[in-house]
Amino acid sequence: MTQLISLENISVRFRIYHNPSPSLKDLFVNRMKRQERHDDFSDFFALNDISLDIKPGDRLGLVGLNGAGKSTLLKTIAGIYPPHQGRLQVNGRITPLMELGAGFNPEQTGRQNIYLNGALLGYSPDEMLEKQDSIIEFSELQEFMDMPVKYYSSGMYGRLAFSIATMTDPEILLIDEVFATGDGHFVQKSSQRIEQMVAQTKIMVLVSHSLDQVRRLCNRVVLLERGQVINDGKPDEILAQYQKVISK
Repeated sequence: MTQLISLENISVRFRIYHNPSPSLKDLFVNRMKRQERHDDFSDFFALNDISLDIKPGDRLGLVGLNGAGKSTLLKTIAGIYPPHQGRLQVNGRITPLMELGAGFNPEQTGRQNIYLNGALLGYSPDEMLEKQDSIIEFSELQEFMDMPVKYYSSGMYGRLAFSIATMTDPEILLIDEVFATGDGHFVQKSSQRIEQMVAQTKIMVLVSHSLDQVRRLCNRVVLLERGQVINDGKPDEILAQYQKVISK
């Protein structure tokens, strides 16, 4: 099966409530009427009619100002946000490097969370058993693996989450600002691991505010603004355009 990502007229809508803390009376009245007043909320399109084809060999960078829709687009491709309109097709196993450790159970040990997080990534217990020793070795947390992760420092938590998420054979790699976790030694080691994964994967989509990273890792860049694609092309061309947007 050829790996690909195809988005056709994709829109993702969020609802913004103007009264986020309604009174008990308001809740009761609305429930009795079985309706919401339309002046209590408005709809916001985080993605608005986006069409993109991402093919094998593409190393795609997503750039844009805060709120442009970069992370929303990445999460839509990953299946976290279902589109309200349009057609999304993804062929290939996705390895998402974003919000690392979000699926951890703080009451369970580091070792138990290896299997829990692996299941969320689509791996069986037997597959995670094969990867367990490599994950522990890379994280450098050998003596802490049978301790509940609620006692981990933020650095330890990030190291374990990163080690699990990157101990995969990626077909489609989605990266959202995860180049620094832990101390300087681990940051260097994790950056090398990601660059190895980028070299091995069929497709990579990167969200980063570092233009140097985008220029170094990507062969194609998409500029987003207010949930829409403004331009799509070679890194030098699109990043030059984006720098003009930043300087306004």
